[in-house]
Amino acid sequence: MKLKGRAAIVTGATSGIGRATALRFGAEGASVAITGRRADRLAPLAGQIRKSGGAALEIRADHNRPEDNQRVVDETVKTFGGLDILVNAAGVIGNDGILNAKPEEWRRIMDINLEAVYDLTRRAAPQLVKRRGGSILNLSSVCSLRPYGTILAYCVSKAAIDMFTKCLALELAPHGVRVNAVNPGVVVTELHTVSNAVPDYEAFLERSKQTHPLGRPGKPEEIANLALFLVSPEADWITGGIHSIDGGRALTSAR
Repeated sequence: MKLKGRAAIVTGATSGIGRATALRFGAEGASVAITGRRADRLAPLAGQIRKSGGAALEIRADHNRPEDNQRVVDETVKTFGGLDILVNAAGVIGNDGILNAKPEEWRRIMDINLEAVYDLTRRAAPQLVKRRGGSILNLSSVCSLRPYGTILAYCVSKAAIDMFTKCLALELAPHGVRVNAVNPGVVVTELHTVSNAVPDYEAFLERSKQTHPLGRPGKPEEIANLALFLVSPEADWITGGIHSIDGGRALTSAR
């Protein structure tokens, strides 16, 4: 029970990597506040966490709303007595570029992937400092490590998250709070299908067998395993890391 006695917030918990991470934390004894916009998915997930031995608190929230972010932190601290772990897993992707510019799409992606992360983190950080030994984990992407011409805002937002991670790691280190990022390659989730960023998703996954040296896309549970390690006591001397978990995707040349 690597997280027994620890309280966590996991955003974007209604699907994909956020959901897998919340389940993994619960199975390791954590008390997990799960957030998302879809209340119909939060309740069943909370039930699964409790069944595995963890405690759960479901909070419907839109992280673009500062009042929602403050409410998430306040309710978590009130219910669990404090906060030890923050996982910023909520995010979106979309097709955009300069030649066919969509300023509204740029703003949407940057607001969710960067501004919301900043606002929630600044509200949660004082609670993490109070407990010492806390941890922040940001979900970044292979797209922060190599460019892709058709998803400009997504790449820029994730590159910003990497620098955000490094700066916070330096600022919070004297307070005993560690900050890391995980940078997945293609993982089989709803990320690409919800936004229609990939019109032919099955063909996209098939091509991923060629673009990832290990020959396949990833699974949410694999990212959750790394997330667990990075927030656990086993990683107590790791901070400011940008951790690739991408089947080798970042190592390849464009093809």
